[in-house]
Amino acid sequence: MAMATDQAERLAAGRRQRRIDAVPETLRPSVDAFADFMMHSRERARRAGTRPRSDATIEAALAIMRDLARFLISERGKQYWALIDVRDVEAFLAGSPKTRKRRLVVFGQFVLVDPARGLTALGPSGFTGATLTLDQQRALFRRWTTDSAAHPHEGLLGILALLHGASSREVKILQAVDLDFRARTARLGNRPHPVPLDPASWAAVERCLAHREDQRTDNRM
Repeated sequence: MAMATDQAERLAAGRRQRRIDAVPETLRPSVDAFADFMMHSRERARRAGTRPRSDATIEAALAIMRDLARFLISERGKQYWALIDVRDVEAFLAGSPKTRKRRLVVFGQFVLVDPARGLTALGPSGFTGATLTLDQQRALFRRWTTDSAAHPHEGLLGILALLHGASSREVKILQAVDLDFRARTARLGNRPHPVPLDPASWAAVERCLAHREDQRTDNRM
């Protein structure tokens, strides 16, 4: 079984590399870095017990970026990512309307200067709200870990969302029985594995439990 797994991983690595190698040279380094990002994200998801990207998903994303890179060189005469704009992306999307939504998702994950910003795809998608800057995230982290004025429930919800991608529903249904005090893990929603909690997250859990004790309530958390 281990040999079969190793063989599958080698084959997947080869497929990823072929897609990267097919990207024009001036655009290739960023696509290579994007591949590394997706692989590292997959490992983090596995450790956290969330849904990791499959080999097929990663390979499809790399194929999309390969096709876009070739289009930019051959059809738009642009050899660097910093030169592309929304019109370039729109022209590429027009060539395959049925894959527009998936391509936009991949572009949003890939680009630092997002030429897909402002473009939309019909149909429901994932999170579409405002995101926080790193400075705003750091400020909230400090509030939830060091500010005694922050309510324990606010701190727990914020920390689990910020550090573990927990939804409000996952935190709302969290019960004391979902906690492993020895391993310092928590079962969040329907995730297949307990989520390891870092010291800041566990401290937020303990503040909530202490608050419950002070209130002399039978609430679950």
